[in-house]
Amino acid sequence: MFEDKNLKPMLLKEVSKPFNDSKYIYELKFDGIRAIIYASKDEFVIKSRNGVDITQSYPELKSIQKIVRKKEVIFDGEIVILENKKPSFKKLQERSNLKNKDKIKDVALEMPVIFVAFDILFENKELINLPLDKRLKYLSKYEDTNYFIKSKTYKNGEKLFLQIKKLKLEGIVAKEKNSKYYPGKRVDNWLKIKNVKEDYYYVHGYKFNTNKYSLILGEYKNKKWYYVGKVSVMPNNEIIKKLLKLSIRKNILVNYEEEAKFVRPEYKVLISYLEKTKDGKLRQPVFRN
Repeated sequence: MFEDKNLKPMLLKEVSKPFNDSKYIYELKFDGIRAIIYASKDEFVIKSRNGVDITQSYPELKSIQKIVRKKEVIFDGEIVILENKKPSFKKLQERSNLKNKDKIKDVALEMPVIFVAFDILFENKELINLPLDKRLKYLSKYEDTNYFIKSKTYKNGEKLFLQIKKLKLEGIVAKEKNSKYYPGKRVDNWLKIKNVKEDYYYVHGYKFNTNKYSLILGEYKNKKWYYVGKVSVMPNNEIIKKLLKLSIRKNILVNYEEEAKFVRPEYKVLISYLEKTKDGKLRQPVFRN
């Protein structure tokens, strides 16, 4: 039985460009929920990145107990839902927000999740001090199923990144082959490279939240202004100085009803983001100028 179920996942630093280095292996960056799974014949627990027990939300993953057989194992990986063979974070959010046990069981049959395992931290003994390539040899012994798959590794990071750009996936991860596992730490030998998009959007207003501003962004289409998201900037940013000089006016965004100080859409800002949702909102927008 596991004495401690409070292991924190090792975190990734972000770099801007893909690269090739024989010291690294490369993987797809899956758009899902990071999770640590504790599995044995008699016990099964899923913990989120923040240490929250989310076992009840994904009952179909309990089948992972069958592949570990009589061993005690801790996996690190990502919970995902595939839609048209691509991870759908929107669908996963819908699943994750369910609280009713009967509803969860029903939806698990219609919209099952998959656990993508990319590391193994324990197999009847602690493995975190082993180099990554040796840990992956332990992981390779576990068979893929309908609910459990092992993350595939690649040797060429630049080529892999070109492929994920074509497929419009989230990004790639680069990991040093000899890296130990540092629970809860963000270190230089695990890196993420995101496939971000960039566009200009008009600023329609702003809110002040404690120590920073949120800019309210919009775009013009079909002869109307539509809200696309908010992005944070610091009070000393040049765009804030410009906005504070504008007169306050009525909100003209047809799909935004929150309180804010609205201004004439005079200034455009460059925003990077992962993707647009089906209702036109930006996912993970970041202010670029």
